[in-house]
Amino acid sequence: MTSPRWHRLIPVVFITYSLAYLDRANFAFGVAGGMGKDLGITPETSTLLSSLFFLGYFFFQIPGAIYAAKKSAKKLVFWSLILWGLCATATGIITDVTWLIIIRFTLGIVESAVMPAMLIFLSRWFTKKERSRANAFLILGNPVTILWMSILSGYLLDAFGWRWMFIIEGIPAVAWAFVWWFIAEDQPNKAGWLPDEEKRSLQTQLQAEQQNLKPMKNYAAMFKSKTVILLSMQYFMWSIGVYGFVMWLPSIIKSAPSIGIVATGWYSSIPYLFAVIGMLLASYFSDKLANRKEFVWPLLFVGALAFYGSYLAGPENFWVSFALLTLAGMAMYA
Repeated sequence: MTSPRWHRLIPVVFITYSLAYLDRANFAFGVAGGMGKDLGITPETSTLLSSLFFLGYFFFQIPGAIYAAKKSAKKLVFWSLILWGLCATATGIITDVTWLIIIRFTLGIVESAVMPAMLIFLSRWFTKKERSRANAFLILGNPVTILWMSILSGYLLDAFGWRWMFIIEGIPAVAWAFVWWFIAEDQPNKAGWLPDEEKRSLQTQLQAEQQNLKPMKNYAAMFKSKTVILLSMQYFMWSIGVYGFVMWLPSIIKSAPSIGIVATGWYSSIPYLFAVIGMLLASYFSDKLANRKEFVWPLLFVGALAFYGSYLAGPENFWVSFALLTLAGMAMYA
């Protein structure tokens, strides 16, 4: 019989991380849907605003992760939900770029520790054997969210404009914070809904896993590790491609002739539909063959070629360019 941990916690984790991506990615739709024109946001300013979000991420992700590990992931995520929901909602009432700069940087700060906090949370509720599947549900929240958010944002922009789009899409995070608070617990022994026998069994397994871990005595040595350096470089390059894709796709589609904002939303969702399929297939076959490395580099290579091919096709061959962008998005996410 499936443990109640799966149907109680995984949907909550999935929705929580999805809301983080909702308030992060809808900025690209705001710019394409009139915000750029109303506030005088140039492409250079848009790039700066996107960078400021990740600057906040850079400075506060590690402190946030330390707090989640040593204090409470539950409290950290609760307050993060409220604060990023308020920041996203406030984006709908700003009148100049200065306030937008402040909000985007602050949004990066309050969202920075959500991913590590979620991973820490899952590590306390699921064994090593279960964690791969649990983490997969968490990460799948990224493309799934942008898929439906693209369609919803297109309709909201068409009906109400960019200001109300931010307000409407920011409120759910604040409301969801209280759902998270009442369902999530930092430790299994605090959950009244989990059978006592399963609590003891889970605690025994998690403690056994911790005993087999070697303590890290020299964190500086980590930065000299060839594996760590190569993985960091790979993730850095991957992030440039993925977040550039997320931030610019709506504007690229909207710039095509005869494509309105609702159609932009629908077309923007297509690459993420293929991304979800690609992620599920790559996860299934890499687990089955037990050789993840042989899946990573070919997909990154295909993504890079597709991005370059889309650039060469140019706006005059929009549908060819769009098809290649869809392929790139699927490969990068997979």
